Amino acid sequence: MQIELSSTLTCPHCAHAQVETMPTDACQWFYDCAKCGAVLKPLPGDCCVYCSYGTVPCPPIQQGGTCGG
Repeated sequence: MQIELSSTLTCPHCAHAQVETMPTDACQWFYDCAKCGAVLKPLPGDCCVYCSYGTVPCPPIQQGGTCGG
């Protein structure tokens, strides 16, 4: 199975989109929007900002597992 490591995060406050490389060894719980400065946090039920605001879920979720951080 090919794991995608790039995901485009879109800020829900200003709609700024930025391609980021996801970490493979940890969850990313916070992300600072480069345009408006908002600090993004995972939505309830999501493990990380990539699962909430990204075009691709985090690597552990892609592999069919869970992301425990």
